[in-house]
Amino acid sequence: MNKIAVVGAGISGLSMANYLERHKIDYHIYERRKKEDLAGHGFLIPQEGIEYLTQIIDPALLFEHGSFLKKYIQYSHTGKKLAEKNLNNVFAISRQALIYLLSENISSEKISYNTTLAPSDKEKGKLKLPDGNTIEADIIIVSDGSKSRIRKCLFKDEKMRQVQENEVVNIIKDEAIAASVENDFMKFHHDQGGLTFGILKLSHDTILWYSQFDNKKYKINECTPNNLKKYMLEVFVDWHPLVSSIIQKSSYENVHLWCVYELEELNPFYKDDIVFIGDAAHPLIPFTSQGVTSALKDSYILTKYLVEEPSVAEAFRKYEAERKPEIETHVKNGRILLNHFLLPIDQQTDNILPISYK
Repeated sequence: MNKIAVVGAGISGLSMANYLERHKIDYHIYERRKKEDLAGHGFLIPQEGIEYLTQIIDPALLFEHGSFLKKYIQYSHTGKKLAEKNLNNVFAISRQALIYLLSENISSEKISYNTTLAPSDKEKGKLKLPDGNTIEADIIIVSDGSKSRIRKCLFKDEKMRQVQENEVVNIIKDEAIAASVENDFMKFHHDQGGLTFGILKLSHDTILWYSQFDNKKYKINECTPNNLKKYMLEVFVDWHPLVSSIIQKSSYENVHLWCVYELEELNPFYKDDIVFIGDAAHPLIPFTSQGVTSALKDSYILTKYLVEEPSVAEAFRKYEAERKPEIETHVKNGRILLNHFLLPIDQQTDNILPISYK
């Protein structure tokens, strides 16, 4: 197998590197950000994702860094229980912890941070460094996120649109609040729809929380930490005390406002010697909770065909043929879940689970 360049050191890029390591395939990762900028918030990973993840991370070590959730419980914004559903091995973990675990098997010499690549204007299927030099690689695996610069360069006619939802995501370390919360996925919904507050317990003292906004009803004009906190306190003033307490006691130093975009239509997953995985191939609306699992499956299946097929073109073709139908299902489910979120509670389907399954 010839040398592979992996673009992006996020979850999909590091997952790909781990699978390549297992097969002793030569590669190098290029990440445009600094290493310390790769922290983040967290993920919800269904059982299928855990099955792929435990192929490259020791299960005992993985499970020390997160929490299995027992139930999904839906509440009104004032705390009335509306529905609940048992969860089957759904795992919550912080992004920082997962990045750390995936990085453990990767030699530091195999990752170049603060390095931006772009498609070469001289050699088809190649990428160039900022100084104009082409990198030495026979295969390029692109995992540079939902707004992939490389994807946009290769598929110039693609159309991305902002969906009718924004998210505010944060983590709070507070042992007393964490102790008051069971290992459940709790989600509070405004009676009129279009506004939710989700709580995921990561450990004995850490909670991941997120709020989803109908961005036509709720306008967030200033994104500084202080303004976001002030806005959150105003919007959620009459919600259940647990929600108000979490918002009030959280530090907003690393809060993230996520404006959600999707492709109107999926592009091909490859072109020439460049292939896309994870969000770079198929941005998914966050309602699906399938981002990590899809990245892991992309990495596993692409590696499988690169090992099995004598032709790179055939490996790419089989990878896309296997993955694209499932991704299209998740895209469809994400849109259904988004439309459901926008409805008043009395028009929503009872006990719907905010995870897309194929």
